[in-house]
Amino acid sequence: MPIKAPNSLYDLIIIGGLGHIGLPLGIAFAEKGLKVCLYDINKETGEKVKKGQMPFIEYGAQEILEKVLKEGTLTVSYDIKDISKAIYVIVTIGTPVDEHLTPQTRAFLEFFENIREYLNQNQTIIIRSTVYPNTCQQLLRMLGNGRQWHIAYCPERITEGYAIKELKELPQIVAGLSDQAVERAANLFSVIAPKIIKTSMGEAELIKLFSNALRYIQFALANQFYMISSRFGVDYEKVRWAMKEGYERAANLPTAGFSAGPCLLKDTMQLAAFDSNNFLLGHAAMMINEGLPNFIVDDLKERHDLANKKIGILGMAFKADVDDTRDSLSYKLGKILRFNGAQVYYSEEFTKDPTFVSKEKLVEICDVIIVATPHSNYKGMMVPKRVEVIDLWGIVVGGERKLPKGYITAEYKVIPSFENVTAKEVFSAKKVSYSRK
Repeated sequence: MPIKAPNSLYDLIIIGGLGHIGLPLGIAFAEKGLKVCLYDINKETGEKVKKGQMPFIEYGAQEILEKVLKEGTLTVSYDIKDISKAIYVIVTIGTPVDEHLTPQTRAFLEFFENIREYLNQNQTIIIRSTVYPNTCQQLLRMLGNGRQWHIAYCPERITEGYAIKELKELPQIVAGLSDQAVERAANLFSVIAPKIIKTSMGEAELIKLFSNALRYIQFALANQFYMISSRFGVDYEKVRWAMKEGYERAANLPTAGFSAGPCLLKDTMQLAAFDSNNFLLGHAAMMINEGLPNFIVDDLKERHDLANKKIGILGMAFKADVDDTRDSLSYKLGKILRFNGAQVYYSEEFTKDPTFVSKEKLVEICDVIIVATPHSNYKGMMVPKRVEVIDLWGIVVGGERKLPKGYITAEYKVIPSFENVTAKEVFSAKKVSYSRK
């Protein structure tokens, strides 16, 4: 069990506690009976949380939030002095990158300089978000002055929107700059995590960066395959489906689509910077993923005069079924389309914006619709034949397509075996009906 200090008002305080990382984590610990304080400067969001309202989509969190507020195990604070009142201090602010995609570690360390007077050596400081390698060592030197500080690194690896579920299912990586820091952090996270994996600090830092870079490269591979297929006049989804069907070695090949958000690109570029820009796969992945909006627009320009077209972008969040639009490539796509003269309209299911239109209005007024985010609300959505559809995800139905026999409208059928099938039947392809299983 984690240390419980009798003179501390809180068992733990989470700095940045109202964000997508801090809030679900705080709720999870509070549900286990720990006294949790969420420290943040965002008062508007804080007041919502105090009233029992989740400020963003986090599946499974609303009911628990109401419960822990009622039980009094969760508190929201805007007072920086409360940092000194907890035995565990969990920091969920990460290392941003600048306009050159270079990590700004100085901003992270300056934050600690600002809160230094509220920290003490009896506390365990746990860094939760992604940081540039060796940042924790720099933090220790800054705080040190010959004194012993307990700094741990416990990177989060959750999928946004599903933190409540994954915090209970995923092993927790724990590293630290002292044996005591490792043991204290391990004891704390054992309250909510099914398994603790202790590593060195360097291992933990690379685990976090490698995890996000791996996903980013996987998505880039799919997007590169999509571009090659499209230029060749072949439906990538049909290729992907046939590759994966009964063939486990291709089972992890993802669909094509925008790869964005506040983590994957940033962490891939942090890894590239750390490796003195020798991470060529990371740079290539960035060029592919960030270049997908340009590819879509260039493809449209071959068939249309965009200055005479109304183009709708369906989905502005950076991924499906969340309301987070940070770093979404949908906005980059819209900017490129407008630069080429198109009238651009946005629609989004989960985020309110006075400039957005409904999906029904989008279909009504637009000549072309681009499905940018595969929200489940769009699955099976009917688009009239007069509207051209670009749907990398394959979730809407109808519309005019560059490849008219795309996998949504075509039907597939897996032939169980060629045993007892005559040669005549095998070569009579027109007799075979294909339907996707």
